[in-house]
Order: sequence, then C-alpha cells, then structure tokens
Amino acid sequence: MKAVGLHRYLPISDEDSLLDVEVAKPTPNGHDILVQVKAISVNPVDTKVRKPKDTVEQEPKILGWDVAGIVEQVGPGVTLFKSGDEVYYAGSITRAGGNSEYHLVDERIVGKKPASLDFAQAAALPLTAITAWESLYDRLGISGHQDLNQQKTILMIGAAGGVGSIATQFAHLAGLTVIGTASRPESVEWVKQQGAAHVINHFEPFMPQLRLLGFESVDYILCLSHTDLHWANMVDAIAPQGKICSIVDSPVPLDLSQLKNKSATFVWEFMFTRPMYNTLDMIEQHKLLNAVADLVDAGKVKTTVTERLTPINASNLRLAHAKLEIGRTIGKIVLEHFE
Repeated sequence: MKAVGLHRYLPISDEDSLLDVEVAKPTPNGHDILVQVKAISVNPVDTKVRKPKDTVEQEPKILGWDVAGIVEQVGPGVTLFKSGDEVYYAGSITRAGGNSEYHLVDERIVGKKPASLDFAQAAALPLTAITAWESLYDRLGISGHQDLNQQKTILMIGAAGGVGSIATQFAHLAGLTVIGTASRPESVEWVKQQGAAHVINHFEPFMPQLRLLGFESVDYILCLSHTDLHWANMVDAIAPQGKICSIVDSPVPLDLSQLKNKSATFVWEFMFTRPMYNTLDMIEQHKLLNAVADLVDAGKVKTTVTERLTPINASNLRLAHAKLEIGRTIGKIVLEHFE
C-alpha cells in the first residue's frame, strides 16, 4: 500500500525528509480495526517527531496522528465498530501513524465520524479535540454545566492554533468567558470567530492588557505555546486557587514555587498518555470523540480546517510540515485522497 514515511530525520527543506513509500497492508488483531484512510491532518507533534537527529530507520517510519476514514476490517476482539463504519481518531504515538492508505488503530480510541462533515473536515478534529477536551475537563476540572461557569474566565495562550481553535469553542460552549491571545489581525479575527470574548497580544505583558479589559486575574489558563516564555505572565495572571494547564514542553525547569502563595495548580496534558500506557480508562477517548461528533452534528461545534491539500503524498506533506514549522498557522491543514 502507499504511504509517506522517512528513513532519516532531516530538515523539511530536504526532499528526503519525507518520502513516498510502499509498505505491506496490515491485518487487524485483538481490539484493532483496519481503516481505509480518506483524509489526514498535520500537527506540531509530526514535526517534533521528524526533527533532525542521527537515528536511521531501516523500515519506513510513518507519521500522522489525525485520520478520518472507513473501517475495512475488524479484529476478533472488536465490539464497537464494523466494516463500513465512518470513523475519525488520532491514534497512538507508540504505533505507526496514519499517513498511509490503510491504518491499524485500537477501537477504544476511535470515534464515529461526524455525519455532517466530509472526511477532510473530520480529519482536522481528533488530536486537537482530544487535547482540548482532556485539558479543560480532565486536567483543569472545568464543569460542563454552563450555570457553574458564568462568572469564570479562561485565558487561552495561542488561541489561533489547532488546539486553541477547538478549545476556545469548547470553553465558550461551557459558559466560560474566553480571553484568547493572538498577535496578527487575521488571527485575532479567527479567535473571535471561535468564541473568544476578548483577545490580547501574547508578545506583551498580560496583566496590563487584562486590567484594561476589567480583569485582575483569570480562573484558568490553558497554555498552548512556549510554556517557559509565558511562565511569568501566567504566574501573575492566575487567580488564587486557579489552575494552569500546558501542552508544550519547557526547555528549562519551571519554578512551581511561584504558585505556592496562590495555592494554584499546574498540570500537564498529553493526549497520547491513555493509549501509550494502555490505561484502564482508555475508552474515554472513544466516548469523547463520539460526544464531539454529536456536538458537531448539532451545530454547536465547527471544524477548524483552514487549508486543504490534494493528494496525500510526500510533496504535500513536506509543504504542510514547512507551514507548521513557521509557527503562524491558523486552524488546521488537511490532506485528502491517495492517488
């Protein structure tokens, strides 16, 4: 089957950084389903895994952790899906990614595709939706009931990106006052379209901007960009007994003692934790993806795709990776159709 993979970890400007390859079509066992891939999306994790290093892969390493497609075959232990079902999912970083014509994935981290979306629109959602959902509801402990959140605020750092775009929608839907950060006119407008009540510039100190908006602190912070660079601003802005969640590694140690006087919480979110460790609650990702699909089909949440590339091949994936590495992407880039 056709796939896009790598043997060497190279700069994306090198044509050998991602290659068109042929690999064997897999067979599902246990809880695995075999999915015919119709569309994929790219995420920063793809570029981080691909970043230059000395390792050489004898077999092609396949990236890609956002897929929408059709179930072709199921393993003997599968109970949630059958052949012909339309699905969407992010998969597991410990297994081969979805940049291939067919892909194996554990049914417990797969959701039904939103019926109202095409495959490309659906492929934009899984990884970011899981990350946003787990960040807000599992890590920050935010209630899903609007009446409990009417007086509460959340600061979304990097709100125009893939996770920020869907997290802003979720937080707005939950009744929170969302303050996003963005720096360009087009990204400011995008963030407001997703449901942010206010937007501040992440290249300037936070508190003077928040005070101009009438806020002395925020109840929650979701950091989606440069945790270390924004740490001092987050410490200043978080409310006493507030909670901060970040999805971005810090290249330097964070001084958590700065949160002590406020009794504030800091927590990490990594959406691959459940499949990576085969946790007892791994099926929660299946449930939340189904819940997101229901919200989409009810018109309460919208896809965040902003660019489509056709076909799925190494050239277009190199282009998508290059766009992500610039760091100015709004929403999600999706690729569709193998040729």
